Amino acid sequence: MQHQRQILRQRQRRAIRVRNRLKRDASRPRLAIFRSHQNIYAQIIDDTAGKTLVSVSSRDQVLRQDLRYGGNKTAAAAVGKAIAQRALEAGVQEVVFDRRDYKFHGRVAALAAAAREAGLKF
Repeated sequence: MQHQRQILRQRQRRAIRVRNRLKRDASRPRLAIFRSHQNIYAQIIDDTAGKTLVSVSSRDQVLRQDLRYGGNKTAAAAVGKAIAQRALEAGVQEVVFDRRDYKFHGRVAALAAAAREAGLKF
């Protein structure tokens, strides 16, 4: 039980640290991600207007045809590439990466690397 509380506190501290860093750079839209056990979601949000500009997930029909499972690095890379392509079509070249309280490794890092390779800057 104590170990679970410690993990929860670490995640909360990490989330606060990431959010404070993002608040300093409010000039660019935010690339927010959410990962569940079976899927990964990404969206680009304009916080000044309060609107979602672009969103992609591993549940999208276009990506679902190519993916066998939505909760692995392959799916995260496909989502990262798709979000970058849709963002560039919408006229967004630079974003701030909001990883929430997730550590930057595994699926989160795969999504970020694929988005960078596809031309998105952050």
